[in-house]
Amino acid sequence: MTTGLWIHWFLPGILITLELTVCGAALAAVIAFIAGVGRSARHPLVRFAAGLYVEVFRGTSALVLMFWLFFVVPLAFHVQLLPMWAAVLALGLSYGAYGAEVVRGAIAAVPAGQREAAIALSFTPAQQLRRVILPQALPEMIPSFTNLLIELLKGTALVSAVSVADVSFAAQLARLATGESLQIYAIVLLIYFVLAFAITRGMRVLELRTKASVGQLSTMEIAR
Repeated sequence: MTTGLWIHWFLPGILITLELTVCGAALAAVIAFIAGVGRSARHPLVRFAAGLYVEVFRGTSALVLMFWLFFVVPLAFHVQLLPMWAAVLALGLSYGAYGAEVVRGAIAAVPAGQREAAIALSFTPAQQLRRVILPQALPEMIPSFTNLLIELLKGTALVSAVSVADVSFAAQLARLATGESLQIYAIVLLIYFVLAFAITRGMRVLELRTKASVGQLSTMEIAR
């Protein structure tokens, strides 16, 4: 494949894939923390609403949701979403539901003694969450969040179905133009691997830093 074809198709596709991953992950993270904290709330109505969101979007296909947002919403509500934003919204809602369970589990894993100490210090529920629970729960979330982020990266390949020009869409165009399926899709596999590897290493650094900030870093982890 010539340099011109690479620059014309794959470089813009990589940038779109990165944009989708970053925007989708940001939306998913916000939703995950809101729904995850809601799943751990004392109020039954809040727990029900958070649980309903998790069950609905965890059991819904991201691709079908993307089609629904792009094709059905304009007809039903007269609101036309751009393909890019329909894709980001579908990815964020879908992966946010999985992330909510990660947040809920990490919050539940914080020792009860830490909560009792916060209550003894007369912390409000919001202060308990912000100063005691989340700082200790965050390091436990990061390995699972890393897996979800990589899955979201690979899930961006679905957006080509609504004509968003990501890496997969660029590969289809390049294949039609050159007829070289083997070389083109080998390059696509390599691109996703390199991006996933970079995410893994970056999240590992973040995990070590968050553990160090709350004194959870072991000697073995420091050596690695």
